[in-house]
Amino acid sequence: MAGAKLSKSALERLQAEFHDLTTRGRIEVADKIERAREEGDLKENAGYHAAKDEQGHMEGRIRQLEYLIDEPEIVENQLYVIVYEGDSDDMAERYMIGNMEEEVEGADVISATSPLGAALEGSAPGQSITYDAPNGALTIKVLSVEPV
Repeated sequence: MAGAKLSKSALERLQAEFHDLTTRGRIEVADKIERAREEGDLKENAGYHAAKDEQGHMEGRIRQLEYLIDEPEIVENQLYVIVYEGDSDDMAERYMIGNMEEEVEGADVISATSPLGAALEGSAPGQSITYDAPNGALTIKVLSVEPV
C-alpha cells in the first residue's frame, strides 16, 4: 500500500506526531481511563466516557497517520502567487497545491482536484488562466511560481 504525496518536511512532522500519539498519547489516555474507572459506576461517569471518546479520536488519527506515512511519495511542492482579474498585484494570494496535511506559512493549501488547483497545476509566471469555479468562470494571472 502506498502512502500519500508529501513534502519531506510534512512527512517528518507527521512521523513525529505518529510517534508522539503512539507513545505519550496512548499512555496519557490510558491513565485518564484508569482514573475515571476508579470513580465507580461507568454508566454515568462523564470522565470515563470523555476519555474513551478521546481514545477513539486519537486511534482514528493514528490510523490516518499510518496510511499517510506508509511508503509516501516525496514531492517538491510549488507555491503559486496569483491575482484575480481586475485586482491589483498587491492583492495577490498565495496557494500551494498539495496534501491537506501540508503547512505553508502565509499560503493556503489546496487540492490538485479543486477547480483552482487543477487550473494552476503546471502553470507558469505571467500566464493568465480562466477556470470554472463554483460561482462561474474566473480569470487569474500567475505572478510567480516558487519551490517550497
